[in-house]
Parts: sequence; structure tokens; C-alpha cells
Amino acid sequence: MNTIKISTCMAPNMDFVCRELAGYLSMRLSIPVEARLDIPWQERERLLDEGQIDLCWICGLPYVRKADHVRPRRVELVAAPVMEGVRYQNRPIYFSDVVVRRDSPFQTLEDLKGAAWAYNEPCSHSGYNVVRYTLAQRGETAGFFGRVIEAGAHQISLQMILRRQVDGAAIDSSVLEQELRDDPALGSQIRVIDTLGPSPIPPWVAARAAPAGLRHQLRGLLLGMQADPAGQAILARAHLVRFAAVADSDYDAIREMARLAEGVELGNR
Repeated sequence: MNTIKISTCMAPNMDFVCRELAGYLSMRLSIPVEARLDIPWQERERLLDEGQIDLCWICGLPYVRKADHVRPRRVELVAAPVMEGVRYQNRPIYFSDVVVRRDSPFQTLEDLKGAAWAYNEPCSHSGYNVVRYTLAQRGETAGFFGRVIEAGAHQISLQMILRRQVDGAAIDSSVLEQELRDDPALGSQIRVIDTLGPSPIPPWVAARAAPAGLRHQLRGLLLGMQADPAGQAILARAHLVRFAAVADSDYDAIREMARLAEGVELGNR
């Protein structure tokens, strides 16, 4: 291959991980690796499906949909990140933090019944699927929130909360933690009133159109980063402990949550 292309469909505040990973993989493979970050995430996902992106970081919900409903399979699991922090238990998991303004009266998710809610987009597990699953578990299957807005991204949902356009949103815990690192003042403006999960964390996947040998190499390099000083430095900057090996069955929890969430309406749009 002349050039390996990698990308991410995660929040833009994590794009730097993809850029640094491109440099690392290029150095270890002695092949140019390009980080495709110049196009919208929807286009990145389309190029992954078409085999024009070789390695990509995607949400667990789109992964299980691709694995279960697209034949022949176009992607395969490579590895999943393990986040720093006690609550991650040295496992490839993450959470959805329910966020409100610090000066709001809300103390629990139940308090938000009838309130204005934002979600990033309907293919998101952390911002949409796990919320519907949680409401189903609590017997709330129709119109829990008074008004629901599709924001388009977790970071936009946060801004809508700060601008008082909505009352709350569920934010991917890794995205929220990075936002708080990038803007420490944000911590004085918001509160986390509930935490949903844990859920299997978004994985890195390879296009099956990529050569099998390359897919094997990419997996080995990601899984070995914590033993390589250059890899360790990138992991530390990304606040990752390591990459973990994952199997398709590790995402069965997302499949089950999606099944139970089916038919649940968040509210009036």
C-alpha cells in the first residue's frame, strides 16, 4: 500500500489522538499514514464502509449495526481504548454523564421529566441509545422529556446547556473529561447529576478491504503501545492506559440495550 488512511468518528476534541496515532503508525510501519480529519464524520464513516479508510474509531452502536446487518461484513474489530481513571476499572468501558447547568434545580435524571433535552445524534450510543434504554428500564417509554433537540455533537449539546437552550444532555464521559481538561472553567458551570453505564467503549475497527496482513499489524501495534516509550507518550497525552483486545461478543451489551430501547420516544421534538 502506498498510504494508509485512518480517521475517527468521535468528538472533535479527540481528533488529536488520531493525528498522533497516524504519526506513530507511520513510524512503526515505515509506510505513510494519513489522518483523514478534513471531512465531516459522516463522510469518514462512508469512506470506511467503502474501504477507502483503513482504520477508524467508531461508536459501538454503529459497529454492531455494521456487524449484524451488512453482508459481507465490511469492518472488523482491532482494539478498544482503556481510559485513565478509577471508574474505568482498567477495562475498555465508558459512561454517559447526565449534565445540567450548575445553577439549575435538577438533582437526578428523574427531575428532568418534562424538561428540555439535547442529544448529539440518533446513531450515538452514549448520547441517545443508552438514554432510551435507561428510560425503558425505569418504565418511561413515551415522551419523558418535554422538548428534545438533536444537537449534532456532544460539544454542541454542552453549549446548548450553557446557553440555557436546553436543561440537560447525556455526554460521553471521555468527551466530557477532555472538555474539562481543555476548559477548566467549564467545571464551575455544569454539574453531573447521573451516570449511565458502564457500556463497551467505542472501538477502533479496520476495513476488511485492507490486506489481512496490515490488519494484523495494526492490531499488534495498538495492543503493544503501552510497552513502547513512544506509544506510552501518546497514550499519556490521550489519558489512555492502553489498548485492549476486544471480541464481537464484548459488544453484546450494546445490542441488548438497543433491543430494549426500541420504540422508546424521548419526548416531543
